[in-house]
Amino acid sequence: METQLLEKRLKEKITESIRLVRRGVNRFVVLQPFAFDDGDHFVVILHKEGAKWTITDEGHTLMHVQYDDLDLSSGTRARILSSTLSTFSVENARGELKAIANEEDIGDALFSYLQALNKISDLDFLTREIVRSTFMEDVRDLVENLVPESRRHFDYHDEHLDPKGNYSVDCRINGKKRPEFVFFIPNDFRCHEATIVCHQFERWKKPFRATGMFEDMAGLNSRAVAQFADIAYKSIPTLGSDYIGGYFEEIVQEV
Repeated sequence: METQLLEKRLKEKITESIRLVRRGVNRFVVLQPFAFDDGDHFVVILHKEGAKWTITDEGHTLMHVQYDDLDLSSGTRARILSSTLSTFSVENARGELKAIANEEDIGDALFSYLQALNKISDLDFLTREIVRSTFMEDVRDLVENLVPESRRHFDYHDEHLDPKGNYSVDCRINGKKRPEFVFFIPNDFRCHEATIVCHQFERWKKPFRATGMFEDMAGLNSRAVAQFADIAYKSIPTLGSDYIGGYFEEIVQEV
């Protein structure tokens, strides 16, 4: 297909501002108006192989999204990424996002591809509410990886003293006389809640040792953090804390 005809077909399907720049035999850079939040435009390459067109970003999109060390391998972000790729028929080939199209479908395929990149770029600036839900899932995934299933109990409550689960613990580790109570704390409310739960178990004279895993301890109300610290054994300020692995290894080794 002649370059001008191909460009005309893409403009009809997507936007008049699209331009093609030839970069080798049957290979084109697609200049288009879609961009990340910081102004960097999506990288889109068209390459014809036989009767098929390959659309690729050459690994640029996921690399850009992960500049801020976002974890796309688990939790909410991973599910959004997987769902987006499936919806728009895009393949993640070791970080390179690719789609295959017939010549007659190239306009529609490129349009879908750009929609996918636009949705994936949103992972770079998720709303605060989504980030919070991501933290809760990310921290649960972390504990699952560090603590054997036989040694952990998520959403634990004392079935005898608290049958309705009003005072629940995000994760109890070790079913011994003095278990570890681990609380996942993304905000001030859950920090206060964890403190109340700990005081209630003390009132019941139930032995425990409490640990708080914070999304960002420095960003919370200092009084709420201090009140939790008064009753807790350990506070982990962020999931990026270097000693998390060693700390949980020590807990699991206890008998």
